Amino acid sequence: MRLTSILLIGSIALSACGGKPKSKFKRYNGPQVTQILLDKSDREMYLLHNNKVLKKYSVDLGFAPAGHKAIEGDGRTPEGVYRVNRRNPNSRFHLSIGISYPNNQDRAKANALGKSPGGDIFIHGGPRLAINKGKKDWTAGCISVTNKEIEVIYAMVQDGTPIYIKP
Repeated sequence: MRLTSILLIGSIALSACGGKPKSKFKRYNGPQVTQILLDKSDREMYLLHNNKVLKKYSVDLGFAPAGHKAIEGDGRTPEGVYRVNRRNPNSRFHLSIGISYPNNQDRAKANALGKSPGGDIFIHGGPRLAINKGKKDWTAGCISVTNKEIEVIYAMVQDGTPIYIKP
């Protein structure tokens, strides 16, 4: 009797704590995101339908954000026109959406320097490590938003969407 009461009370307490965990995969059925605009100097990213802003986000960038990404390891976030070209539902940073950096021009510039242009540039969720929490511009060149924000972005933005990254 006593063990049954403890088990019953424990199961009631667990069910009151929230029960089923929420999925990080959201649904979106609003206007199509036709382009993304990232203003590096203002640290703002805009999801647009044609010229109408659907969402605006504050972002963190690479640890050395000034200037265009030139080579692997420089800590810069690229500048120019790219496309969303992949997604990672199992990202180390909650969820992530890939950007088509490097393009042929980026490769040629890095090759002229005898270096690799790097790659794996993503829009992704927040930092996993406590050392980076609350830190500005902590990524290796990616664009970071909060985990809740990347869930919405991941649902809204489709592969092939252009992203304009300006200085």
